[in-house]
Amino acid sequence: MQGRYLVFIYAYTRIFKRSPAEADMRRHFEVTAPSVHQMVITLEKAGLIQCQPGEARSIQLLVEPEALPILR
Repeated sequence: MQGRYLVFIYAYTRIFKRSPAEADMRRHFEVTAPSVHQMVITLEKAGLIQCQPGEARSIQLLVEPEALPILR
């Protein structure tokens, strides 16, 4: 599931020229807000993304696009 979130963050950022809000991920994955928030925390602890505390839409992908999984 982490890979899907990473790909979503990458694609969303490329398309909209800004990082997604947690609400965008919640709508896309059809999960609860706490589920998305926990995934963001998990990805950040794993060193895959970086967020600026208190700043909206601050998710920054720390993984090279080539390293992202190919979703089918």
